[in-house]
Amino acid sequence: MIPDPVNPPLLNQRTMVVLFLGFSSGLPLALTGGTLQAWLTTSGVDTATIAAFSLVGLPYVLKFLWAPVMDRFVPPLLGRRRGWMILTQILLLCFLILMAGLRPGQSAMLVGTLAVVVAFCSASQDIAVDAYRADLLRPAERGFGAAMSVAGYRFAMLVSGGLALIIADHAGWSLTYGVMAALMSVGIVSAALGPEPAQPASPPASLVKAAVDPFRDFLTRKRAAYLLALIILYKLGDAFAGTLTTTFLIRALEFSLTDVGVVNKWLGVAATLVGGLAGGALMLRFGLFRCLLGFGVLQAVTNLGFMALALAGHNYLGMVSVIVLENLAGGMGTAVFVALLMSLCDHRYTATQFALLSAVASLGRVLIGPPAGMLVEAVGWAPFFLASFVVALPGLGMLVFLRPDVQEYAVR
Repeated sequence: MIPDPVNPPLLNQRTMVVLFLGFSSGLPLALTGGTLQAWLTTSGVDTATIAAFSLVGLPYVLKFLWAPVMDRFVPPLLGRRRGWMILTQILLLCFLILMAGLRPGQSAMLVGTLAVVVAFCSASQDIAVDAYRADLLRPAERGFGAAMSVAGYRFAMLVSGGLALIIADHAGWSLTYGVMAALMSVGIVSAALGPEPAQPASPPASLVKAAVDPFRDFLTRKRAAYLLALIILYKLGDAFAGTLTTTFLIRALEFSLTDVGVVNKWLGVAATLVGGLAGGALMLRFGLFRCLLGFGVLQAVTNLGFMALALAGHNYLGMVSVIVLENLAGGMGTAVFVALLMSLCDHRYTATQFALLSAVASLGRVLIGPPAGMLVEAVGWAPFFLASFVVALPGLGMLVFLRPDVQEYAVR
């Protein structure tokens, strides 16, 4: 049977490549975050110094500043996207090996410097992987491809987070970081064997154009301001409720750390992965707009499950049900939301525009924290989760308003 070019099989070379590249993209994050914090703690580094290491993550926030360089210049091997991926992955492998040979208790400054370098290379890899995925996947594959990428990313975080701590507990930190460095070979092999996009766009003619034209291209589009508002608002209700979910389960409902760790983290991650893959598959059948709307409604409604839990009190089965449903809906919404961001990118400037749009999307999640805490203090948990449902509604309204635009971008 000849494959349908409009509706290709979901499991194919392109979607499998983005799965493995998602793993490569997610692997370094914990190694400069929670896992590094555990290493510093067990090495006797003082608390103030450990707290200062939170700044190591700044490159992930600022990556849009050097994304134009990666849009403009083409490495000598494997093209604009795969060339940058392999270069950053090789650098990550080398710098992680260097970190493996250090002792934080003796050289915390050197460890911190290398951690910043690793975070910079990791953020740069993210730029290249996001751009490659957006350029590579066909419109019908974007939802499932995004879900595969998120699945690989989340699994990698479990490896470099949970598994890394287990290895360190039994075999030491040097071997742990050495093993994690070796796992970067997954990304190197995937990038080397991955296909080129069917119609690769030419890079911008100059660095100035690479830095300026992505902004100009997006901001001069019809309803650009409304599209930016949709990007900020679509996941806002989900982020509003999620800001204090762990605190709610521990402090208000008095679940143990083990309960929260097993259900909210491990079971929640599993539900997110299932939801993402299901959402990507459903997008192929129902299209981008209808899935954005349907999954957006599910995200809002599942927030009301936390309100019901707040009213019911300590109930283990209720907690499991609410967490699983919320993460299923969140995984579905994330898959189609990433597909939306990919559809909005001009392939000439994919690296810069995706970095910018993902930064815009994170604004709500970052800024919503303080108001969420104040609202809980003022009205309590049940009204807070009701408010999170209400916060989700403007994004759905904006989506309905932009239906023609979303449907137009979905087929580009």
